[in-house]
Amino acid sequence: MIGWIIWLIGMVLTLQAAYEIWMLKAPVIKKIMAIGVMFLTSWIGLLFYYLFARNRMESWLNKTITF
Repeated sequence: MIGWIIWLIGMVLTLQAAYEIWMLKAPVIKKIMAIGVMFLTSWIGLLFYYLFARNRMESWLNKTITF
């Protein structure tokens, strides 16, 4: 029962973070990639997003990478 509750909380927080990323003004492909990475990294991705990347995500996604 506790495991299910923890999973549910994680899924709600992940969906909320994905929605926040989707609402940013950035290229769609970069938003999809950021959301995918967050889903794949689960709790580590959530912690990184909420503790460090939340306020910086839009500027990171809008940067152009040149080789």
